[in-house]
Amino acid sequence: MTGIEAASLEITSMADIPAGTGLGSSGSFTTALLKAFHAHKKNLVHPAELANQACEIELNRLREPIGKQDQYIAAFGGITCFKFNADGSVEAWPLKISEETLFNLEDNLLLFFTGYSRSASTILKEQDDRSKKSDKEMIDNLHFVKELGRQSQIALEAGDLHEFARLMDVHWHRKKERSSQMSNHQINEWYDCAMENGALGGKLIGAGGGGFLMFYADDKARLRHALRSKGLTEVRFRFDFEGTKVLNQ
Repeated sequence: MTGIEAASLEITSMADIPAGTGLGSSGSFTTALLKAFHAHKKNLVHPAELANQACEIELNRLREPIGKQDQYIAAFGGITCFKFNADGSVEAWPLKISEETLFNLEDNLLLFFTGYSRSASTILKEQDDRSKKSDKEMIDNLHFVKELGRQSQIALEAGDLHEFARLMDVHWHRKKERSSQMSNHQINEWYDCAMENGALGGKLIGAGGGGFLMFYADDKARLRHALRSKGLTEVRFRFDFEGTKVLNQ
């Protein structure tokens, strides 16, 4: 795939965030590893090809019951819309968001670590099996969430961040219906606490079962105080618009 002889390299991986927390660490790792291999061989690779190769490894060779979104957003970066077609092809384009909206979105999104980690494969396999059996409830849920994605794009491009936050909340409640492992009493309690203390919308990031809660809030100080008092740790972040890149070569 990259022309690398495995015996000739020593590979070390480092990350700021632990695995199993819903932030796409496996997809990010795979795209980064492939990018490093290509750079070592002085190969130029388009983000779409990089993401496609990462998906080939994780979905086809390792048989992980996951989607393609983690690999593609890691490769492309930015606030990007992806269309995953039935034939396996993927279309990607950046959202047309004003600088003011982008600033407010980044400033008002808050991320909190629940302290729980989990295996995404375990939760996603149940959903994958039900989808392959044409489970109507699961299929309808997935189509509904896909439409929420379109509505979220419209809200962001229109600069309507309160509508975007509302859609996050709708998405989370629909997502919880997919699996009994998606949430638990403690996560639900934290979510309700956030919604009672300034959050306009939110969701558990990733496959569910643990990891990070993300919220949109205008009253950030109130939300931070409420969730910190519950023992949650906030993780600050900034948007990245470069995608997978080599820092030193």
